[in-house]
Amino acid sequence: MTHLIERTTRAARQRLSSVLLAPAPQPVDDALRRFSRRWPATDLAAPPSGSDLRPIRGDYGAPLVGHVLDYIRFGTDFARERYDRYGPVTWMGAFGTRIATVAGPEATQLVLTNKDKAFSQAGWTFLIDQFFHRGLMLLDFDEHKMHRRIMQHAFTRDRLAGYTQQVGPCVRATVPTWSTTHPVRLYWLLKDLTLDIATRVFMGGRGDGADSERINHAFVATVRAASSLVRYPLPGTRYRAGLRGRRVLERYFAQHLPAARAGNGEDLFSALCQATTPEGEQFSDDDVINHMIFLMMAAHDTSTITTTAAAYYLATHPHWQDRARQESLALGDDLPDIDALERLDTLDLVIKEALRLLAPVPLVMRKTVTGTEILGHYLPADTLVAVAPAINHFVPECWTDPDTFDPDRFAAHRREDQSHRFAWIPFGGGVHKCIGMHFGTLEVKAILHEMLRTHHWSVPDGYRVRWDNTSLPIPTDGLPVHLTRR
Repeated sequence: MTHLIERTTRAARQRLSSVLLAPAPQPVDDALRRFSRRWPATDLAAPPSGSDLRPIRGDYGAPLVGHVLDYIRFGTDFARERYDRYGPVTWMGAFGTRIATVAGPEATQLVLTNKDKAFSQAGWTFLIDQFFHRGLMLLDFDEHKMHRRIMQHAFTRDRLAGYTQQVGPCVRATVPTWSTTHPVRLYWLLKDLTLDIATRVFMGGRGDGADSERINHAFVATVRAASSLVRYPLPGTRYRAGLRGRRVLERYFAQHLPAARAGNGEDLFSALCQATTPEGEQFSDDDVINHMIFLMMAAHDTSTITTTAAAYYLATHPHWQDRARQESLALGDDLPDIDALERLDTLDLVIKEALRLLAPVPLVMRKTVTGTEILGHYLPADTLVAVAPAINHFVPECWTDPDTFDPDRFAAHRREDQSHRFAWIPFGGGVHKCIGMHFGTLEVKAILHEMLRTHHWSVPDGYRVRWDNTSLPIPTDGLPVHLTRR
């Protein structure tokens, strides 16, 4: 009976990720968006006496919940409206507190380059420390520098080439088996595939099918717990499920850690166990477990989102799908190595444009450790700060027709992404720029390459994807796609 309930719940969630995202007539959504703008603007804090700094203007939103529900339903569209209303530096209410929000290339650069070290990673601590404790993204300053220096040994080009060789067989064994007799929910197929890849590449295939399903559920629980409105482990809450998921992941990695320490495997788990700097620095067992939990989540969730978005745009722009397919077919039937994947120039353009239109991590959290200023606005100490790189991807000063799917904007003769150093930052920026971005791009390419070789795909006429922003963006309906065998 329990398994039946779980299967039914999962099937329902694959068709509607959250009741907060239930489809509504356009006039209803328009009314909800007008309602989000009705709250009076106030100052975040008074600037120091005698300074020429201006206060940050914004509004809390609805009592208690603030603007959380607005963001979940409308995502980057909601954030762009606030950018237009308040400018690049504003504040809003969420999770019972005030959060300063920063957007636009200039303001983003000030925060992410962090030259005066006014911003710490403690902003992430507020949201996710209970679930991704001491992951690389949560570490600060000298400690972060040391951990990143050790971890870099797991992401050398030789290591990436080895990881890529392990991705290919997994992808080729899976993609051709997808159903062509009825529409599929592509996001969920891709999520299962990227977890299989993560298990093989990151864990060397340790564990079995039951492990994979259990670990997938644990990762889903931890990711969704980050945006829980209830920040206490009450029965039935996402927060409690996230804590349970964290414990499952800790036990899983701890179980396999001795073998990874003792062996000489080619997987990421082994690489982290064996990574040593010239000075002899290594990770402790706890370090390895903490980093693996974070990296497994970051790798398979962001790769799933990016592949889903790219596949959606290829479905709605079939001429780009055909153009990319010709390049993939030209590679022949051999499994592509790292050099072959890097030659797929059209997929490069498509993936970059998909990352622009849907940043997998649309908000980057920080916290001020001292009072500072951004573009002449006073930002007090101990303030949560949400940097919104997704907004940068739409500012008209950097992008031509920013709401249009146009991969050629990244081509050599245009390079709109070079209009500003922080115009296009799907992988973050500064010292915390995603350490796995090259592997992630190779993985997405490998999956799309196999899809192009084996299938054509399309979405229903008039279909437009909607994104659930409860945690990282996912399609509310799983992205229904019709696959046709080539």
